[in-house]
Amino acid sequence: MGWFGSGVEIKTPDQIAVMREAGLVVARTLEVLRDAVGPGVTTAELDTLAHDTVRAHGATSNFLGYGAHRGVGGFPGVICTSVNEEVVHGIPGRRTLRDGDVISIDCGAIVDGWHGDAAITVAVGDVPAEVTELMRVTEEALWRGIAAASLGGRVGDISDAVEASIAPSGLGIVDGYTGHGIGSAMHQPPDVPNIGGRGRGPKLELGLVLAVEPMVTLGSPSTRTLADDWTVVTADGSWSAHFEHTFTLTDTGTWVLTALDGGDAGLAALE
Repeated sequence: MGWFGSGVEIKTPDQIAVMREAGLVVARTLEVLRDAVGPGVTTAELDTLAHDTVRAHGATSNFLGYGAHRGVGGFPGVICTSVNEEVVHGIPGRRTLRDGDVISIDCGAIVDGWHGDAAITVAVGDVPAEVTELMRVTEEALWRGIAAASLGGRVGDISDAVEASIAPSGLGIVDGYTGHGIGSAMHQPPDVPNIGGRGRGPKLELGLVLAVEPMVTLGSPSTRTLADDWTVVTADGSWSAHFEHTFTLTDTGTWVLTALDGGDAGLAALE
């Protein structure tokens, strides 16, 4: 492991192999949670299921207790469960999902000190067509961002691709929260914004691992944080979607560490 520019961590192939293990735990946990989402299910029940699944795969949670150093208490869940107007960092609890809701589930795991992080947005039963389109646009922007990354390029190439993918839809692009570097900690430099910057930012090198995560709203992209000091909601109450993957670049192409197939299907769909 080495470092370059502004504390950016470069991993060895062996370290990335362990990150792949963590990424697979995250991918499998999100599959289980996707299948469990439905009317009548509480977000606390999803959190318990995530806890049990992560542990069953021999990993630990990187969300539970996160941020305790902030003086407000660490995050109390294994996953973030953000429903409807909640953008990110929703706390699992007694909230019961209803038909027509949409829930974003953010999940992470640690294997031997190395981290994985990914998120999905899931419709609860039947949702309006505009919400289905919101989810489609957000997920496609994630894959467009990943596909724009190439060795020798810049982090800003990813940001530019994410923005360009969303902009024609007229939907709101949340820019106060970003993707990030990831490795021996869940959040590391560099930030990976969801707006602009082609040709700018740190160079994309072998051993750099990034999490890309567009957050998109049906209305204004402005947000506010609730009194729990975690849950971020849209300022205008509009609904949102959030998708995320952890990926790295290799000599042979792009490797999405939190996709079961390594990202083959998601990248191929863009073609």
